[in-house]
Amino acid sequence: MEIFQTAVVGRIIFSLGIINIVSALLIFMSCRCIPGARLLGRLRKYAWHQSLFKVHCYIWRVFWPSVIVHGFLAVLYFGVPG
Repeated sequence: MEIFQTAVVGRIIFSLGIINIVSALLIFMSCRCIPGARLLGRLRKYAWHQSLFKVHCYIWRVFWPSVIVHGFLAVLYFGVPG
C-alpha cells in the first residue's frame, strides 16, 4: 500500500492527533459529569463556558471520528506494534 507510506499521511496523522488533544480538552472543560471537572467549577459562571457547554455534544461528533481515523491511519502507516 504505497499511498499509506507518503509524507502526507504522516501530516494527516499529526493533524488528527492535535484535533484529538484539543477536542478532548474541550470535552473535559465542558462536561459536568467528569469528576476532575469540578476543578473547573468556577468557569461555569462565565458566558463563554456556557456557550461551550451548548456545543458539548457536537464536540463528541468531532472527537470520535478523529480518534478512529487517526488510529486507523497510524496502524497502516507505522504498522502494528509488536
